[in-house]
Amino acid sequence: MARTAETDRWLFVVTLALCLTGAVMIFSASAVTAQQMYGHSYVFMLRQVVWLLAGLAGMFGLMKLDYHRLREPAVVYTALCVVAVLLMCTFFLDKSHATHRWIKVGPVNLQPSELTKPVVILYLAWFLDLKRRTATSLEFNKEDLLQTLLPAAAPLLVCVGLIVLQPDLGTSIDIVLIMTAILFMAGLSWKWLAVGFGAALPILFVLVTFVSYRYARIMAFLHPDSDPQGAGFQLMQSLIAVGSGGFSGVGLMEGKQKLFYLPEAHTDFIYAVICEELGFLGAVFVLALFAMYGWRGLRAAFNAPDRFGSMLALGVTSMVIFQCLINFAVVLGMMPTKGIPLPFVSYGGSSLLVMLLATGVLLNISQQASPAGFRK
Repeated sequence: MARTAETDRWLFVVTLALCLTGAVMIFSASAVTAQQMYGHSYVFMLRQVVWLLAGLAGMFGLMKLDYHRLREPAVVYTALCVVAVLLMCTFFLDKSHATHRWIKVGPVNLQPSELTKPVVILYLAWFLDLKRRTATSLEFNKEDLLQTLLPAAAPLLVCVGLIVLQPDLGTSIDIVLIMTAILFMAGLSWKWLAVGFGAALPILFVLVTFVSYRYARIMAFLHPDSDPQGAGFQLMQSLIAVGSGGFSGVGLMEGKQKLFYLPEAHTDFIYAVICEELGFLGAVFVLALFAMYGWRGLRAAFNAPDRFGSMLALGVTSMVIFQCLINFAVVLGMMPTKGIPLPFVSYGGSSLLVMLLATGVLLNISQQASPAGFRK
């Protein structure tokens, strides 16, 4: 019987703190834009609050649902098939921002690539746990490559390929990183990691070099000041916002870069607004919240009562931490610009909903955690 303990209060409070910070900063970053577009400065914040309430309801529900119920094959295969169908449906709908990333149903915009992340985690955790329980060992030798690694990765790589075609290379890389973290915990050796990395490099090179706007982003990242009004505009404005904040910031709602200088100020670049308005203190506060989330998530992973729970918790934690690190790196000019939102904080209903639902599963795993962790 699963051991039931108290909810991880630290993880719960950190999640709520991130969501509250996001709601406040979305209003600050989008009020002027919303007023100009819709005649009401609260539009983006109110939409986010609706998604937040839906996500919190789902999070509380999954906190009470034993995560072992997710191990049923019917649940796993249904989730995988639904995500694959949604990803394919995007190509038959009208483009939005020159991409096929969204499914619009009335006032609701759904991004299937965000839903793909937890499904990838669930499928890998289930499949690798099943293989572990039916085999005496799982060392990922040549036999394991054919019988375990390829069957585990093949359907997920199909989903990744569909996301690349949308096109959305950033989310695809994020999903591959999550897969790598789970496979490594399951026993994947450094040798196979090196082989996978070597195989991915030429593919990544082709996807970047032979696509004009991606190549322009690489050049803008390397030399943002060479075209400050063109390809390097967004990065330059982001760095100006970050640098303008100083130690304590210019004050909440007092930022200037969000006033039609910094594109996507309330979505992918909201951390730049935080740095400008709340300064170094605000930036470190948000960073500390994510560090706390990562610590409590890893704690739940290593103390989970079984390997399925351990891999599930690691996958959820990796999803949040990888995504926030990518977002930080983009905003601070440490990697080329990518459309990766800051978890719990950036404007975006699909991302917020997925993060809260996944956190609900993580909280349920933490309730059943044991200091001794899993034994097999």
